[in-house]
Amino acid sequence: MKDSNKMILVPTDFSEVCNNASDHGAEMAAFLGYSLYLVHIINKDTKSWLKKENLDYIDLEERLKKAAAGYKDKFGIETGYIAAEGSIFSSISEIIEKEDADLVVLGTHGKSGFQHLIGSYALKVVSGSSAPVIVVQKRSFEEGYKNIVFPIADYMEDRQKVNWAVYLAKTFKSHIHLFQKHETDPIFLSRIEIITKQIVDEFEKREVKFTVTASEKNINYAAQILDYSAATRADLIMIMTETEVPA
Repeated sequence: MKDSNKMILVPTDFSEVCNNASDHGAEMAAFLGYSLYLVHIINKDTKSWLKKENLDYIDLEERLKKAAAGYKDKFGIETGYIAAEGSIFSSISEIIEKEDADLVVLGTHGKSGFQHLIGSYALKVVSGSSAPVIVVQKRSFEEGYKNIVFPIADYMEDRQKVNWAVYLAKTFKSHIHLFQKHETDPIFLSRIEIITKQIVDEFEKREVKFTVTASEKNINYAAQILDYSAATRADLIMIMTETEVPA
């Protein structure tokens, strides 16, 4: 059932990586019947880029407007755009909450784009998100997401957060790769094991294909997630926050 009241939000800096994420967001919006909003945060990097290209804010807004209109025409979905000054690490989270977004798509892999929405930066962007975030590596949407990496750390306390993973796995017939953060502290390790068991129990009950892998080091978990995703040829990385799965 189409529900244009539900929104997919895609932060963009107009780089190839972010354009790919926007493509993903648009195709998913068409599949789910959601609307799509493109978001650009105007910061010092944006201002430097505008000056270098001899452009102003109106040109930036026109670029967002044109991109949104293109997705509307191509996929027949409702679209919009938001341009706001601030920091990508705080402002995006504020916009997600203000607009009551249902899903966020971020691009990752590579180092193009003047706002660096890549790697561990993506993890920082979503740390305060009130909506589920899909971090997409550079690839075409094709027939959806067949391999999904689902990081597990001790901050994931509510097993209901796996409902989005189940929803996507059922929708795209995906294999979920649970990737546990390495911990030496017995308390944190115990928490992760408990969370993993809850997720595994839910996946088994709902017949979702999955594997469980533990990271090998206690440093730079963000980089390890990306390395593991590349090794498993993952189509996307899920970083979950507490929100309800669509009915």
